[in-house]
Amino acid sequence: MRTDETLASLTPIAAGSRDPEAFHRALAHWNHRRLAVQTPGGDWLGDLNADFRMLRLEGAFIEAFRARVAPLVAEVPGDPAAFVAWFEGLKDSGPGQWDPLFPWLAADASLDDLKWFLTQEAAGEAGFDDLVAYTQVKLPARPKLELARNYWDEMGRGNMGGMHGPMLDRAVIALDLKPTIDGTLWQSLCLANTMTALATTRRYVYQSIGALGVVELTAPTRVGLVADGLKRLGCPTEARKYFVLHAQLDIEHSRAWNAEALVPLVEADPACARHIAEGAVMRLMCGEQCFEAYRSHLWCRAGAMAYAAE
Repeated sequence: MRTDETLASLTPIAAGSRDPEAFHRALAHWNHRRLAVQTPGGDWLGDLNADFRMLRLEGAFIEAFRARVAPLVAEVPGDPAAFVAWFEGLKDSGPGQWDPLFPWLAADASLDDLKWFLTQEAAGEAGFDDLVAYTQVKLPARPKLELARNYWDEMGRGNMGGMHGPMLDRAVIALDLKPTIDGTLWQSLCLANTMTALATTRRYVYQSIGALGVVELTAPTRVGLVADGLKRLGCPTEARKYFVLHAQLDIEHSRAWNAEALVPLVEADPACARHIAEGAVMRLMCGEQCFEAYRSHLWCRAGAMAYAAE
């Protein structure tokens, strides 16, 4: 069974049906509204009731997802050094690693292909800086400091021009992308919804730490290949800067995250290793389903264009 089919089956039944596209689109719109800067409104109780309904659906999805990955993480070691070795092994053996999509983007994709791919990625971007900020609340001092250092890098170390979120926004503008929730595949929305749920829900703090940490671990190779594709196609530096930066910086981020966040947390409570592992595997499975869906769309389109050219 394909990963996206597996995760589609985890969708909670809402409005009498199990529709992953409708569910993740609704969840994405809700996340966009609830995390936006707001002012007090008159119908706060109605808003609260609506939030409660969505929180129940979100929770049902995450709990079903946790149950799905539980057998995959049941035997993770509780020794800190052994756990970090297991965690770092996900770079090679985890779901979705070394997907053929990325070498193709680097070497063969057209500009339209890359722009479609990046539109999906931009629309599904949950905001790494905000996820780190949510996750660090009330953590012990040493992991909290590591997340603070990571966040400070995301903030361009106090330099507005170096902030990672606006850097991605400038890439979107330079490539004239138009990302929207309703124009995005549900698989990409599912990834963002999962990351947001883990970071904003206190019972999933350890899962969020695992999910964020595995992004730092596995992203450099992928974003480096995306940067190579953009360079091959003559895209301007402003469109490539975000990807070039993360191809290098995330390597150091991953080493520090593992040493300064994972190790002390597992030392203090070996049982938390399983929860961290859950979040990491959940994030990788979400990525895997995105890559499968992207390949299905892009390679089908490329084949159709080649056929038309003949």
